[in-house]
Amino acid sequence: MALQMFGIPVSRGVAVGRAVLISSARLDVAHYFVDPGQEEAEVNRLRAARSAVRAELQTLQAELPPDAPPELAAFMDVHMMLLDDPQIGRETAGWIRRRRYNAEWALTAQLDVIARSFDDMDDSYLRERKADVEQVVERLLRALQGTQGLTGGVHGGDDLVLVAHDIAPADMMQFKQGVFRGFVTDIGGKTSHTAIVARSLDIPAVVGAREASRLIRQDDWVIIDGDNGLLIVDPSPAIVDDYRVRKQESELSRQRLLRLRNTPARTLDGQTIELLANIELPDDCDTALVAGAGGIGLFRTEFLFMNRSRDLPGEDEQFEAYRRVLQSMGGKPVTIRTIDIGADKPLDADLDYRDGEFTHLNPALGLRAIRYSLSDPAMFRVQLRALLRAAAFGPLRILVPMLAHARELRQTLEQLELARAELRAAGVEAGPVELGVMIEVPGAVLMLPLFLRYFDFISVGTNDLVQYTLAIDRADESVAELYDPLHPAVLQLLAQTISLSHAAHGWKGRPVHVSVCGEMAGDPQLTRLLLGLGLRSFSMHPAQILRVKQEVLRADCSRLAPLAQAVLAELEPEGQARALAALAG
Repeated sequence: MALQMFGIPVSRGVAVGRAVLISSARLDVAHYFVDPGQEEAEVNRLRAARSAVRAELQTLQAELPPDAPPELAAFMDVHMMLLDDPQIGRETAGWIRRRRYNAEWALTAQLDVIARSFDDMDDSYLRERKADVEQVVERLLRALQGTQGLTGGVHGGDDLVLVAHDIAPADMMQFKQGVFRGFVTDIGGKTSHTAIVARSLDIPAVVGAREASRLIRQDDWVIIDGDNGLLIVDPSPAIVDDYRVRKQESELSRQRLLRLRNTPARTLDGQTIELLANIELPDDCDTALVAGAGGIGLFRTEFLFMNRSRDLPGEDEQFEAYRRVLQSMGGKPVTIRTIDIGADKPLDADLDYRDGEFTHLNPALGLRAIRYSLSDPAMFRVQLRALLRAAAFGPLRILVPMLAHARELRQTLEQLELARAELRAAGVEAGPVELGVMIEVPGAVLMLPLFLRYFDFISVGTNDLVQYTLAIDRADESVAELYDPLHPAVLQLLAQTISLSHAAHGWKGRPVHVSVCGEMAGDPQLTRLLLGLGLRSFSMHPAQILRVKQEVLRADCSRLAPLAQAVLAELEPEGQARALAALAG
């Protein structure tokens, strides 16, 4: 009898094949105390393992084929950086010296400490960076144990799928080389690096399937439905045949979508729609351009600061990263968000964890985003100066996250002017910028009449807006089913933001540009609703652009507007479902 499991769909398509099961190296870790006086010898084992892993990553990076996604090389850089992080090197050696743990035991003990700080993070993207630390530890454990890489000696044809607790992006070159046709992991989320690479490689993938690597056996037949996040183990021949037909149809659909890349995003009634890309790394610009993005709607700068609390990126380093993005986009608009990090997203794993207790009781409501930046004006102005310098190389929009208070608004404008003055005093050129505010909390929507007087554009972060409107912790699985972007309260706030922005005459005397950069923007099933609410600018992962564009090309905004208002008027689930069905039809 077939077994069905569900996970998070992160890369569309269907894969049918025999399971290749990869166990976690942490399952086989030996725990013992080293003899007194042998502590330094054990530390040297750890150092040797780090050197071996670094050499392995450097070899993999050097052997990347020319058509490899740029994300792969960048993520390998991240893993090499983590190898040198004191939290993995120095602190792990501390377990060996203080408690005489063997190196493997010390690594897993330190990983547990690091993991606790990540688990309490509110931002899904940064919370999933824990996977990068786990993947580095996996490599170190394999090096200590003298075992082969992730896939060992696996060789196969076109009918293999990989089942693992987790997969490092570096190991995913196996997919590019044709060894596997899809994969499933126990852990991970939509913004994990593994998911990002899977989308860039266009490989059917489901992550966060929890017990998959325990319940699926070696050589089981497995269907991976990357569209619906579904796994079917030991399916009947009829189901296999059905999914193979769906796979062929999916391939044809992808080919048709590629033809839309250079087609202007214009609705049937002539409305021009802006389709932008969300990126995490400067190298992601290539993927955005290939997908036909009209610009960058969100560049998350947190990546530049991660694991660097004692050595934050300086002005020149940040400037180079921002300049690269602007130059890569060739004159298309680029929106760069100031650092969104804080109590729930520590720069270093030991800053917010002391003696088994967190220093912030409610990090989701703590010192984060613009609050964090304003608490350290010197650091904030370093970033602002780098941004202003980069603005000389292309059209730049600076996005301020989590703003909710008039006081924060004034302080942000003051810091921006101070940064300009510092550049003038140093004789350094600063380019023109547009300044925008990110709407993430209900209070910011209610403050829009004030904000619209000072900002050039509005960007709605729907992920946080849903979370804070409904008081739902996205990381808490016990209430995850209550996280609903179609909740009437969320839709009312979103509609209010769009209508107020369009009606406003900002400080430049024209309507304020508004976009959505959360997951809602990249969901083709919500495109018609957002168009009907008046949205004309969407920002999403590059892999989602063509599917959203397809919906845009089929839409008539003049017909959708009254249907979207009917959705807004419904408060009961049944009525809303009927209104949404009419909108979709």
